Amino acid sequence: MMTFDFSPLYRSTVGFDRLENLFDTALSTEAAGFPPYNIETTGENGYQITMALAGFGEDDVSVVQQGNELIVSGEARKDSEPRQYLYRGIAGRSFERRFQLADHVKVADARMDKGLLQIDLVREVPEALRPRKIEIAKGFVNRLMKTAA
Repeated sequence: MMTFDFSPLYRSTVGFDRLENLFDTALSTEAAGFPPYNIETTGENGYQITMALAGFGEDDVSVVQQGNELIVSGEARKDSEPRQYLYRGIAGRSFERRFQLADHVKVADARMDKGLLQIDLVREVPEALRPRKIEIAKGFVNRLMKTAA
């Protein structure tokens, strides 16, 4: 497995110490994980995660945002009577899938439709952090002379 040394970045950046943890998490997840999912952009500040959850109902699935992490988990139903399968292609097992969210990304909505869980995310940057244009005052020297007099 490859390892990355981010220490040179720490000399000239502030607040990116989470980057190493983010890469470790991303590289350690299973490539062929269950359940399958898509991540789409729905606009400049919108995203949607769609997960295929055949056999799960709304009551079987939990969606939790904890800080900058989205945790989707599902508890498999236990069959009341044993079944004898000739072929079993639908997994129907419990799962937990974690997504790292960028700063200011919040869950806006979650809904289940036809075996697909759709989670809408939106980036809401606070007004104080948005770029703002600073007007340059004219006649600065004249104002200094008036205030000094």
